[in-house]
Order: sequence, then structure tokens, then C-alpha cells
Amino acid sequence: MFLKPLKKKLVAWLGPSFVYWTMRILGWTIRVEVINPETPRSLWEKGIPFIIAFWHGRLLMMPHSYKGRKLSFLVSPHRDGQIIGRAVMPFGFNPILGSSTRKGFSGFKNMIKALQNGSDIMIIPDGPRGPCHKVQIGVIELSRLTGKPIVPVTFSASKKTVLNTWDRFLLPYPFSSGVFIWGEPIQVNPDGDRTHLEEKRLLLEKQLNELTERADHHFDN
Repeated sequence: MFLKPLKKKLVAWLGPSFVYWTMRILGWTIRVEVINPETPRSLWEKGIPFIIAFWHGRLLMMPHSYKGRKLSFLVSPHRDGQIIGRAVMPFGFNPILGSSTRKGFSGFKNMIKALQNGSDIMIIPDGPRGPCHKVQIGVIELSRLTGKPIVPVTFSASKKTVLNTWDRFLLPYPFSSGVFIWGEPIQVNPDGDRTHLEEKRLLLEKQLNELTERADHHFDN
């Protein structure tokens, strides 16, 4: 009777530290290669805030992909999301609790404000519950309303385990080789109609899937 609440408290208390140190140790021990680093670098050098999009299953290494100055990270208001939010704060990132859909109005409004204030945004377009590798329309709406580009990115590793979870969560092994691959920026027309928004949604989904497949085969030789 009392074990379930106790378990939840322990997870809430220990979870962020466990996730943070897992991220740190992997960052210290994995030899990382970055493909197309000039894409985000050019936006950082020009001072243009942008939206970084990646699949939920590639979350674990993503804090190490960021080399800009100011980042806000959208996380689910549910328990798992709060654990991730507290885990990324020591990296200097600002968690925004909410949803990537306009139904999660508070989170959506805070993302708009963050972009307007010069912060980049990290967003998981198939989170927090899927469907896996299917872009939800919220990230496209965010780009349309702010005029900021979306830049897809992915990660994979030479030695890894893909867990049997809804998001096919990738767990890289320490001391393996890793690769980040950045895609081309996607600009959404502020005056775009529903057809235009759907075209951009499908384009982002296609880019993310192609980048992820490319990353997963990067170490095949």
C-alpha cells in the first residue's frame, strides 16, 4: 500500500541526478563526430534563434549537441518530463513545461516568448507519447508564428542498444563512437495555409527519418 507512493518519491528524487550523470558520463566517454556543424553555427553567428527538432528516442545525448549561448528545452509536465527538465538544468538549459501542441497553451506561449527573447528551443516533435517518428503539427505552428527556422538533428553510436519502448530509445555505450548529423533549416511561411503547413510537417518528418537512418548506418564500414 505504501510502496507505490514511496517508489514515486524515490524516482522523483533520484531520477534527475541519475539521468544527468548518465548524460555527463556518456558525453565524457563517447568520441563524437559532427556532420554539417556549419548549419547551426551559421545561425548562432548571425544571432538568429531557431528550433532544434529531434526524435524522442535520441534524447539522451542531445545536450551535447548544443554549442550555442542560450537554450530552452520543452519537456512534458508529466513525471518523466519533469525528471528530464531537472536533469538538463545543470547544462545551463531552461526547461519549459508543456506540450508541443497549441492545446498545451502555456508551454506553447512560453516557447514563443523564449524565441522572441533570443533563446533557441529544443523540441521533440514525436513526444511525449508518440506515435514514434511522426511529427506533430505544433513545431510547425511554432515556426509559423515566430518566423524562426526549424533545424533537424539526430544522433547514433557505433555500439548501442535500442530499447523495446514506444520511441525505440537509443542507449549508446560508453567508449563507443557517436555521430550528430544536422539537417537543412526548414522555414515556414507565416502566411502559409493548411496545405503549406502539412507540406512542412512532412518535410521535417522525412528529413528526421533520413538523417536518423543515415546516422544508424554511419559506422557500418
